[in-house]
Amino acid sequence: MAQLIVMPKLSDTMEEGAIANWLKKEGDAVDEGEDLVEIETDKATMTFASSAEGVVLKLVLPPHKTVPLGSPLCVIGNKGESYNLDELVAKASAGKAPADKKPVPAPAAAPAPKVAVAPTVIAAPQPVKAPSAAAPAGNGRVKASPLAKKMAADKGIDLSAVHGSGPAGRVVARDLDNVPSGGSSARAVRTGEDRIVPNSMMRKTIAKRLLAGKNEAPHFYLTVSADMTRMNDWRARLNKDADKSGVKVSVNDLVILAVAKALAKHPEINASWQGESIIEYGNVHVAMAVALPSGLVTPVIRHTDQLSIRDIAKASRELAVRAKDGKLSNEDYAGGTFTISNLGMFGIEEFTAIINPPQAAILAVGATIPTPAVDAKGQVVAQPRMKMTMSCDHRVIDGAMGAQFLQTLVGFIEDPLNML
Repeated sequence: MAQLIVMPKLSDTMEEGAIANWLKKEGDAVDEGEDLVEIETDKATMTFASSAEGVVLKLVLPPHKTVPLGSPLCVIGNKGESYNLDELVAKASAGKAPADKKPVPAPAAAPAPKVAVAPTVIAAPQPVKAPSAAAPAGNGRVKASPLAKKMAADKGIDLSAVHGSGPAGRVVARDLDNVPSGGSSARAVRTGEDRIVPNSMMRKTIAKRLLAGKNEAPHFYLTVSADMTRMNDWRARLNKDADKSGVKVSVNDLVILAVAKALAKHPEINASWQGESIIEYGNVHVAMAVALPSGLVTPVIRHTDQLSIRDIAKASRELAVRAKDGKLSNEDYAGGTFTISNLGMFGIEEFTAIINPPQAAILAVGATIPTPAVDAKGQVVAQPRMKMTMSCDHRVIDGAMGAQFLQTLVGFIEDPLNML
């Protein structure tokens, strides 16, 4: 019996989706559980497996067209079977549960805020760089979907010269649409030519949520500078044992720990605006911004204030790797109570970030820069100093509240023993 496959809900915030790449074509056999299509969601491009077994009778939705959840994708049935597409669509629209639509499980970890948490945040404008060729896998092979490999073989295209827009730089079918046979990627920037880059689902969601966040939350900004001398010394001692412990600690890990400990002492900052009330969260769940080719995501380290520095370092590495591989789950995004965005590794000395709603604040962390300062003996010395700017929702946080939190944070950074 012919079955209609519809656009599934692949993330907790997904409202619409687009076909990034069909992995099967009309007439192909497909097994239940076999990869059927790559779907672009608001968070990532995800592979969706077929819940039906048979032959692909019709591909209803073309690639790159954005449609709401529940829209028809394709029809699967027996070879040569007749069917009425309008009747299948009508049954799905009438409320008959589609065979492929599966409920998205609620996050099982710590309680999430009552208001939906934004999965993404843009900290500052980023310079546009010319895309590079697809990165080869560790064994020298280029990462590409099965359909992209077949298209490349048919058209005589060298995949190593094509920029991949899929997860982890994977080349998908859309990347080959405008590449001439035997040619290189048409996405390469050419001198004097404009380039139109279609917005991904993730980029659209970033724009929508942060526009709302900026317009609804009255932002104000507080900037402090911290002496990183003792923090750097502590990090050096921790990383002497990195080979033994298997965990290397970064500056960002140390900042995450200091922020978490400061939030535990200032619950009024670990909060969100709820209209008739303000929620001060009982748990500290720090979200960290991770840059991806299609935007930024903010996976969450849960119960951050209760973790050791090595636990935080391990969790941050695992989340960053999963984010870049497109393997973050809904649970990884949900429940953040405060966000940190660090651009120090790019040499950015100071910047401001947009609050990640419904959170009340976000901390923008800059690079550690040798800076002239007067020491305890009254002498001018070069100190390694790091600037941090906190964007605050003035409905929740007043200036004095924010300043007191930052005083605590600077105290923890300049004397890490105060955290322990």
